[in-house]
Amino acid sequence: LDYGGVAREFFFLLSHQMFSPIYGLFEYSTHNTLQISSKSCIIPEHLDYFRFIGRVVGVAVFHQKFLDAFFVGSFYKQILGMQCTLEDMESVDDVLYKGLVWMQENDVTDMMYTFSVDDEQFDEKVEIELKPGGKDIDVTNENKAEYIELLTDWRINKRTRDQMNSFNRGLFDIIPRHLIQIFDDRELELLIGGIAEIDIDDWYKYTDYRNYTTSDDQVRWFWRCVREEFDNEKRARLLQFATGTSRVPVNGFKDLQGSDGPRHFCLERIEDSQMLPKSHTCFNRIDLPTYKNYETLVSKLTMAIEETIGFATE
Repeated sequence: LDYGGVAREFFFLLSHQMFSPIYGLFEYSTHNTLQISSKSCIIPEHLDYFRFIGRVVGVAVFHQKFLDAFFVGSFYKQILGMQCTLEDMESVDDVLYKGLVWMQENDVTDMMYTFSVDDEQFDEKVEIELKPGGKDIDVTNENKAEYIELLTDWRINKRTRDQMNSFNRGLFDIIPRHLIQIFDDRELELLIGGIAEIDIDDWYKYTDYRNYTTSDDQVRWFWRCVREEFDNEKRARLLQFATGTSRVPVNGFKDLQGSDGPRHFCLERIEDSQMLPKSHTCFNRIDLPTYKNYETLVSKLTMAIEETIGFATE
């Protein structure tokens, strides 16, 4: 029976595989965010895959499930039909961005640039003209602004236009374009991926307890462990263990979803000092045994979140 937790974990795990660079459809950018790979065209029926991925994103957004993916900022702008600027290049290709900024601020006379760019396609360099006859047009101080604009457009938009169009077709199959366009790019990012950085104070504030109080040793040890022993990655694993996803809703922990709408994270007392913690992802609840000391709690909780994927969860 799925009361929400199974679906959250399904979308999270599916997206983790779907956007993995291993499959060649996406690649990591300079800042380790995802972007469409221009080399994905080598994959047979790659445009069908991108349309399918767009549909999955649409279904996830429709059902308010977060995906394990953070894209470059220009990706969200492309979904919304917004114009990308030179500033967007920084997250796409940091080296090219720095070169274009230098060009903006310096004399390019005699630098021998033309309105063309060499693109490496499967170990072969191909000259791409940024406008008709571009390879024969020199870049000067007078026209360098146009060159920067055209190169930015090619690198961010045109290079993967077919793939992006297929993704958008799939997304808009599920959610009409006009409903997506009410958001700006930052809001759309949060809508798709949620918040990755975990605010422990907010988590603590919106936590309920069953047969425990905040003064019980096990509860105090639990939060001490989360604050002092766990880094953000382990906190994300703990959240996924408890809820089925490591993402936090846009409005924080008060909007965690359960089987019947918003449901706070919960710690429930289990009279046992040996068993591992057990999670109920549909109810955002962890059954926390009555461990006898802090060290045991840290050990058992760490084992539960790192070694028991698909085990001791309901």
